[in-house]
Amino acid sequence: MRRLTVLATIFIFVFSLSSAWAQKKEVRLSIATGGTGGVYYPMGGGMANILSKYIPYIEATAEVTSASVDNCLLVGGGKSDLALIMADVGWDAYQGKGKFKAKIPLKTVAVLYPNNMHIVTVEGTGIKKVTDLRGKRVSTGSPGSGTEVKGLRVLEAYGLDSDKDMKKERLGASESAGALKDGKIDAYFWDGGLPTASVTDLGATPGIKLKLVGHGDAIPKMTEKYGPLYVKGIIPAKTYPGQDENVEIAVVWNLLVCNEKMKGDVAYDIVKTLFDRQPELVTVHRMAKFITLDPQVDGSPIPFHPGALRYFTEKGLKIK
Repeated sequence: MRRLTVLATIFIFVFSLSSAWAQKKEVRLSIATGGTGGVYYPMGGGMANILSKYIPYIEATAEVTSASVDNCLLVGGGKSDLALIMADVGWDAYQGKGKFKAKIPLKTVAVLYPNNMHIVTVEGTGIKKVTDLRGKRVSTGSPGSGTEVKGLRVLEAYGLDSDKDMKKERLGASESAGALKDGKIDAYFWDGGLPTASVTDLGATPGIKLKLVGHGDAIPKMTEKYGPLYVKGIIPAKTYPGQDENVEIAVVWNLLVCNEKMKGDVAYDIVKTLFDRQPELVTVHRMAKFITLDPQVDGSPIPFHPGALRYFTEKGLKIK
């Protein structure tokens, strides 16, 4: 009986400690990411783990979503606390333009990494340049994604209409890669980090020769219409299996955003923890190497949350 009493006492003590620990996690954060075949989901998952591990009062989880457009709506509607988005989509949301009927109360927490537009095809489709997409079966990205927004802007710069000039599909990264592999589409758009797992898997498929279509010369027309959101970038040769040459592309930065109502101390702790623990995030995905102080100065068209701004000011940055 004495032994049972001791064991019971120990159990109650441990249970009390665990309950007290659980009670300390009074802030539950949902991070809206993207599809499982892209970079947002693993990146968001890594962030959730780091925030939960190092901020005593936070329990964070990463959620699969359709990406940027939906993520802005989720944060605006209070259904997600943080979201990974493309800066061009976020700028539309902040202004209440494009796909957004009203202004979304977004604030930037951090500028993350450059998003690289992929136009993916394979040998045998006859597609060598963007205008060759005319008459082809093309996926422009999943509905509610930043890929779709940016992809349509690239097509527009070349005088192409996705509804009139091609047979349009609207698939996510993994679904697009699978459809191209199975011969159900001829090409697809994908905007993400380097490398993107689903593109790597496609290029490694036996019997398939991956091809990426350059479109860097679309940037002047995109900038003329939509503002200085896009810059020329390169997908370096050998980034993907079978990719033998550098490919010039359109690049836009990714942002971590929140609702303007987020408490200042919470936003401060989030950004401080992510920057302090950035090397751990790099082990999740190498695109996290771009999460540094320099891009914060002019990488976001959306104003920073006061809590994030406080951290960057402490680091000596002068952000407008």
